[in-house]
Amino acid sequence: MSTLEMTVEELKSLPPAKLEEAAGYIHRLKLASAEARRGALERSFGCLTAAEAEELDQAIAANCERIDVSQW
Repeated sequence: MSTLEMTVEELKSLPPAKLEEAAGYIHRLKLASAEARRGALERSFGCLTAAEAEELDQAIAANCERIDVSQW
């Protein structure tokens, strides 16, 4: 049984008040994760010079695959 499956089974056995408490904790974990990702993005924003950004843009344009939606 996976961790998720075991956790769901344990949650099923909780009384309603404790289930609400667990749901709140899970929600806070999710928010903290989103805030950490947002913080990492904010710390890296503006870290490239204009020349570096242009070089990166050119490398992406030259080397990254293009997706043609009509092929799906």
